[in-house]
Amino acid sequence: MAKRDYYEILGVDKNADAQEIKKAYRKVAIKYHPDKNPGNKAAEEKFKEAAEAYEVLSNDDKKARYDRYGHAGVDPQAGFGGHGGMTMDDIFSNFSDIFGDSGSPFESFFGGGRRSNRRRGQKGSNIRIKVSLSLEEIAEGVTKKIKVKKQGTCDTCGGSGAKDKSSVKNCGTCNGSGYVRQIKSTFLGQMQTTTVCPSCNGAGQQITSKCTSCKGEGRRMMEDTIEIDIPAGVDEGMQLSVRGKGNAGPNGGTAGDLLVAIEEKKHKDLTRDGQNIMYDLFLNYADVVLGTSVEVPTLGKAVKITIPAGTPPGKIFRLRDKGLPVVQGYGHKGDQLINVNVWTPKTLTAEEKELLEKMRDMDSFQPKDGKSQKGFFARMKDFFE
Repeated sequence: MAKRDYYEILGVDKNADAQEIKKAYRKVAIKYHPDKNPGNKAAEEKFKEAAEAYEVLSNDDKKARYDRYGHAGVDPQAGFGGHGGMTMDDIFSNFSDIFGDSGSPFESFFGGGRRSNRRRGQKGSNIRIKVSLSLEEIAEGVTKKIKVKKQGTCDTCGGSGAKDKSSVKNCGTCNGSGYVRQIKSTFLGQMQTTTVCPSCNGAGQQITSKCTSCKGEGRRMMEDTIEIDIPAGVDEGMQLSVRGKGNAGPNGGTAGDLLVAIEEKKHKDLTRDGQNIMYDLFLNYADVVLGTSVEVPTLGKAVKITIPAGTPPGKIFRLRDKGLPVVQGYGHKGDQLINVNVWTPKTLTAEEKELLEKMRDMDSFQPKDGKSQKGFFARMKDFFE
């Protein structure tokens, strides 16, 4: 089933600013919130759909990729991130700035909501790295193994932070729920509010004896080797997201993400222009006048091309489908464009000068008024038509 347009889901246009997007998301989220629609699976799916749309459109990098490539640009299967099967817990924890610390705008009225399903502990921070790729790797896609130093789950206590199982007890303040309820009197009458327990910070448990390896934090510094599948066609500056490969969260919290920024290595012969690959071919004067055949480098094997006699400087030859693909393979490959340049020597021998002096006045070497050869701008017009 095709995904709906993110802007359509939130009811905003592409020119909407961050505040308009946030306001629109809050409106949709409240409408379809599970606490307001108990047992309504359709409403829950719309709630998740809105969260997915907001996660992309509220992030400048993801929004730019979505505007350029559509859903393919933020497809988690391509390594770009996206919602990646977002759960209700993810939504409440990731968008606490919108829903509030308690995780739901309805908890103060309904006395709870989905608290029991929220993750204990804080989410770990993201890690940002750069990966340099050659044009050949970008053309084909590549799997990179990257060593990353990060906060990992303590292997001694399994992330609990406790010395052993007997060193953990239920919090006496909240009786293990992680939340405390308060009754407040308002002009509307008595209202029940639910907040995170101040004694255990929502964990529901307290440690009586800390793990000696991690000092009770539940994580330790470690080096991890991570495989990153980079799809073909990525651009310089594009950022990929590997979910759950960032720093482990304290107190057994979920791990953050690994954010991978793409850098392009400079190629010794070729340059990139979008999906196209550019190559400057330098020939001597005799070659363009008499014609020749030459090998030119590509992102694969070298290709032999024929230079017809009388080829003017600035002529552009096109090798179809020898460029770069669009990310995820949507659309055709670019081309390789070969720009012909005539090499002009700066120093000449006496014999070479004598030959050129003889050629200077020969009729075939005189520019003709009929303009049998096109100028630069005319050639460029022909090329793009």
